[in-house]
Amino acid sequence: MLTKIHHVGVVVHNADEAMKFYRDALGLKVTADRVIEDQGVRGVLLEIGGSEIELLEPTREDTGVAKFLATRGEGMHHICFESDDVDAELDGARAKGIELIDQKPRLGLAGMICFLHPKSNHGVLVEFATPLKDGHGH
Repeated sequence: MLTKIHHVGVVVHNADEAMKFYRDALGLKVTADRVIEDQGVRGVLLEIGGSEIELLEPTREDTGVAKFLATRGEGMHHICFESDDVDAELDGARAKGIELIDQKPRLGLAGMICFLHPKSNHGVLVEFATPLKDGHGH
């Protein structure tokens, strides 16, 4: 079951520069900051209330995030909904004919994650996440 908006993903050229706004100016607390090698991104999560902002900085040019940045520039990338069972959410989306990017959940910064294709979601990239016991995908 979807329980809340877990985070909103924002693609940036430089996460350190972006943190000058989100962390320093707005006062949001960094809860995770790491490079996810297989996705070719540096992800930074900043907490706000019961949700987070995820800054995504590409670390390679051959990734979807890098291509997004090259074609669309910095800005809103995706919305992530938290679920207690990402596998069931993915199966439910598949059964409803929603176009999927991921055929099975995988480990990400927010825990076990999967993405739904924006073609099925009115142009919005949607992510489902089930956080791990420590709250993230560590």
